[in-house]
Amino acid sequence: MSHATKPMTARSGGALSGRIRVPGDKSISHRSLMFGALSVGETQIEGLLEAEDVLSTGSAMRALGARVERVGEGAWRVEGVGVGGLCEPDRVLDFGNAGTGARLTMGLVASHAITTTFIGDASLSRRPMGRVLEPLREMGAEVLARSGDRLPLTIRGPQTALPITYRVPVPSAQVKSAVLLAGLNAPGITTVIEPIATRDHTERMLLGFGAELEITQNEAGERVMRLKGQCELKPQAITVPGDPSSAAFMIVAALIVPGSDVMVENVLLNPHRTGLFTTLREMGADLTIENVRETGGEKLGDVRARHSKLKGVTVPAERAPSMIDEYPVLSMAAAFAEGETRMLGLHELTVKESDRLAAVADGLTANGVPHEKGPDWLLVRGAESVAGGGTVTTHLDHRIAMSFLVLGLASNKPVSVDDGAPIATSFPGFTELFARLGGSIETRTGAAA
Repeated sequence: MSHATKPMTARSGGALSGRIRVPGDKSISHRSLMFGALSVGETQIEGLLEAEDVLSTGSAMRALGARVERVGEGAWRVEGVGVGGLCEPDRVLDFGNAGTGARLTMGLVASHAITTTFIGDASLSRRPMGRVLEPLREMGAEVLARSGDRLPLTIRGPQTALPITYRVPVPSAQVKSAVLLAGLNAPGITTVIEPIATRDHTERMLLGFGAELEITQNEAGERVMRLKGQCELKPQAITVPGDPSSAAFMIVAALIVPGSDVMVENVLLNPHRTGLFTTLREMGADLTIENVRETGGEKLGDVRARHSKLKGVTVPAERAPSMIDEYPVLSMAAAFAEGETRMLGLHELTVKESDRLAAVADGLTANGVPHEKGPDWLLVRGAESVAGGGTVTTHLDHRIAMSFLVLGLASNKPVSVDDGAPIATSFPGFTELFARLGGSIETRTGAAA
């Protein structure tokens, strides 16, 4: 699939300052549309992330029979069809670059007696889907896919899905969520065992919509979720907090650009999403959280970041599930931290929109940042200044693009990325928000690629 490339360049300038709000959390936005589609009645959503990934999920829910309409900026209404009421779509479901949307929707349709075909862009079509498809096959779904369980693929659900007990082999909120979503339309109890806890937005939303879900801990300390299938979900009014993964770019930029003082308002503070904040504080960041409050069972607050003298730390592997999307931008902070920053347990980075571990390492090389890389770890040797001056290959990965543009705001020479177009998949308004803070990010439209 061709698209117009958007090369971008970030350069250092004055301090960053101001108060901003980042777009709504992507994980909660995807799930809001899905749970609205499975409810009986109308779900109202405020603050939905209106980015390409989430809009792809909204389009898929329409194709499956739900009424999904925009009623204002960030305001959406979903008229659901109820658990078991999904219709067979009359077209393929195109998820673009939306890995979360695709994988969770696979769970959604796998327990319905319908046939659904999934496609995506070049990046999504390279990403393995086997970890999600394995338990769905156990529940009775048939899957027709090309080599390696990659898109495009077709799922045919059984007449009656089988409830299963499934231990998630590696930490993955997407795998856990896909099984729970499939379990909604399976008779009896579907059990998911999670040895290492991951982000729990799906569980919180299941409870909020009235599902019969029991969450306990077994003798081994594993998290056990038991979901009773074929229940009726009740529509909700949902306010989506700001995405902490998007806020991370402004926060790290404020920490490394001299003189900066930035407040990011309305940020989600779910404990399974705040590993970056913990790590930055360990590095000596001047990071405070104010006005903490709750909405819809989720905690949020305003995060203030001021320029700081950072020091290198070791980030333990067990912290990875709570900050897996933030390692690329953490690496930018590490480039300015005194000493060595060691990041462990990073295998999951290799199967994201790109091999993010390799992409970060290559980008650091291009901009003169000393580092070492292993199969699941990264070591960055920081300094008071970073040379910059490189052009980074993004591999159609929005987080690689945004992370290295943040580096360019503090490096000695400008930093360029070959294509910033994928930023729109998760963070519309990225360059405009940085401009409001005083950051300089230039864009020019390139040729189709």
